[in-house]
Order: sequence, then structure tokens, then C-alpha cells
Amino acid sequence: MKRNWLDKKIVILGLSKSGIAAAKYLCKQGAECTISDSKEATEADLKVIDELQGMGISVEMGQHKTETIEDAYLIVTSPGIPPTADVYTVARDNHVQVISEMELAYLETYKPFIAITGTNGKTTTTTLISEILSNGDLCAPACGNIGIPATSLLDEDLDYFIAEISSFQIATSKTFKPQIACYLNYTPDHIYWHGSEEAYRATKESLFLPPHAPVWGVFNACDEVVMSAAAKSPSDKWYFGREMSRQCCYIKDDCIMFKNVKGEESPLINIHEINIFGEHNYQNIMASVIVAKIVGVDDEVIRKTLREFKAPPHRLEFVAKIDGKSYYNDSKATNVDSAVRALEAFNYQSITLIAGGRDKGASLAPFVDAVKKYVNNVVLIGEAADYFEEELKKGGYTSIKKANSMEEAIDLASQLGDEVVLLSPACASFDMFNSFEHRGDVFRNYVLQKLQKS
Repeated sequence: MKRNWLDKKIVILGLSKSGIAAAKYLCKQGAECTISDSKEATEADLKVIDELQGMGISVEMGQHKTETIEDAYLIVTSPGIPPTADVYTVARDNHVQVISEMELAYLETYKPFIAITGTNGKTTTTTLISEILSNGDLCAPACGNIGIPATSLLDEDLDYFIAEISSFQIATSKTFKPQIACYLNYTPDHIYWHGSEEAYRATKESLFLPPHAPVWGVFNACDEVVMSAAAKSPSDKWYFGREMSRQCCYIKDDCIMFKNVKGEESPLINIHEINIFGEHNYQNIMASVIVAKIVGVDDEVIRKTLREFKAPPHRLEFVAKIDGKSYYNDSKATNVDSAVRALEAFNYQSITLIAGGRDKGASLAPFVDAVKKYVNNVVLIGEAADYFEEELKKGGYTSIKKANSMEEAIDLASQLGDEVVLLSPACASFDMFNSFEHRGDVFRNYVLQKLQKS
């Protein structure tokens, strides 16, 4: 139910997509909006600021002014600002409520949300669920952490918000309660933001506990941490990845199978009919199938969508085949678990792996084990190159080269004798690139240049 925002002083923290969308929405509702960002404005920011100021939205850059925070009726925060930031202390001291942009959208509509969370696979699953439901004649756009702010969709006549939810958004949402929520998997991540692994894990789990607990919870039956959360959740539970007595989706004889509430089994589609591959992607598909079945989408619509679906960019994205080598862009693999899952997907094809970037502090032991098992050659880049080399050598792996740029790494990889050249960095991108998308674009563009010259 929409609030009365007329003349309310709202502060939006962060000149980000979600912050800008929230400010524009609230301004239309009559609120007095200020966007506050601690970073200095860039040339690109100035154009955006001019547009916002033309709408009557104030923008302050370079600091969060204390008087701005103290005078606010409500603060809408960016997920990039950690809970230890001084701005939150000022807000608490002045009894100013802080919510996420996702929570704002939730509070402003009566339309149901389908939430997808987990350490990895969120974007692929969110995109796939949106496509299945849309092909089933439902208006169900993807939004949230996928890059489309939920508040930008509030004026549309939707059937569902299909929302990718990060741990940051869960942590800054007090009342958000999706109708359906999927918990895809768990590995330690974003420790710097949450302060500890325990806090990160508890935040993920909280989406499935009161007051957030959805009507239907969809859980990865192959993940111990996820199953621990499921055991505590009061939701009607569905499981994927392993056969259960009922309410599950699993693979048997290369076929995706579904069991309904009565335990009746039915085949849906052979995995060889699907474009995306790898165990992790099959898990994403099974979670999506369960959501579609709960909503009531016809099986043939689900099958048709799965046959046509292609993974979003930077997620095991096939780029080109040059001189017998297949090049894959998995730049979204910003942590160890993602990179390991990518390596497992290639069914023992010979691999040259390009890895490295800004290390996120997690143990490299699973990465080292996977490299020893699946990878012929490693080319390392970025800040973490020396550390990765040290850890790999400690584990007994020595087929390592280092490069000073992505282009040099690709050139080195192209000279080696493997079937696959895979960019799956197991690291953040911010040492050399603006984002994982930028990193993946550089990889893709240079590979395509080489294709044109071949």
C-alpha cells in the first residue's frame, strides 16, 4: 500500500541505479528527495546530476552531510554501503529509519515478489524464471540485484516481481516478505561487508525465517547450509537437486524429473535439449522449474523456454572457436566456488584457465584442488597473481604463467595446446577493471579480434 510521501524529506544514499530509481519514484510521489554520495562526482555523474536536479532532486557529492541525515524522514540506502559506515550511526542516533530500495518497492505495491538468493547462480535463475513466466503470458520482469531497480517497475501492471536478492539487500530490509523464495547455494562471500562468515550466513538464512519467510521456499537439497536453513523455515518447502518423496525436482537418466505434492513423478526435459550446461546450471534450471510449477505455468511453455534459453553474459558464455580452441567468458566467477563450478562443467576437456584479480579472502583450497583435477595450464593476472601462484605451488601444481594484461593472458593461453580457454577469475575485478562486466567485455572483444584475424 502506497504511503503519503508529500513533502517528506527522503535521503537516498548512493548515486547508483537503485538510488536514482528510488529518488525518481519518490519525487513523483511528492517527496523532497536528496541523493547523498560520499564519492566525488565524475564527468559521467555530472550529466546524471543535471537531470536529477532538473526534476527537483537535490544531490550532494563528496560526503554525507550530518545535517542532511539528521533532518531526514526516511533513508533509502545503497547495498554498497556497509553497516559499519558512520552514516548509519548518525541515522540511528537521530532515530531515522533506514531501508533498502528493494524494501521500498515492496512497501509500495501489493503485487507478489519471487526472490532468488544464494552465493552463485542468482542472475541466471532470475533471468530464467522471468522468461518462463513471461512466456506463460505473465508480466514478470527480472529486477533487483540483476541491475534493474524494483522501484523503476512500480508504475507497471505486473503479475510478479522476479527479484534477485543479495545479502546486502536482505540485511537492509526489515519487512520484505516474498511469496516464493529460492535459496540456490551457500559459500562464504562478502565477509568484508557483513563482518564475519557467521553474519553472512545468518543474513542469507533470515530470508526464510519470520518475518521474511515466504509462503513457498525452494531449497537446494545438495547443500548442507541451505538444508539447515530449510529445517528452520516455516515455509511450504520444495527441494531441487536430489530425489525426495515429494515436492522436488531432480535429474534421473539425463532427464529433469518433477514430483508434485502427492509424490507423483513426471519427466520434463532431457538435459541434452538445453543450451546451458554444468551441474550448477542444472541446479538453477531445477529451481526455476519448481517456481514455474508453483505459479502454474504449462509444462510445454517450460520446455520451450528451456530449449531456447541462453545464459546471461559473463556466465560460462561461449565466445568463439579459433584454431580448434573454444573460448569461454565466465567473468562473473568472482569467488572461488563459482570458478570451481565452472571447471567442473567441462567434462574433462583440456583447459587453460585465466584467473586472478582482487582476492576476496576466502580459502583457496577448493580452487587448488579443482585446478589440479581439471586444468592443464593456468595463466594468472591481477593483484592476486603472486598469491594464487604461491598457493597453487604449495598444492603441488606448477603449470603456471603470469600476464600483465588480459590481452597478454589470452595470447599466452592461445599458444597452449588445450581445447578450452576459460576466463573464470575466482576474484573481484576492481584491481584492473571497472566491474566483472568490464573484465568480461575486454576478454570477449579481444577474442573476437583474434577470430577476425584468423
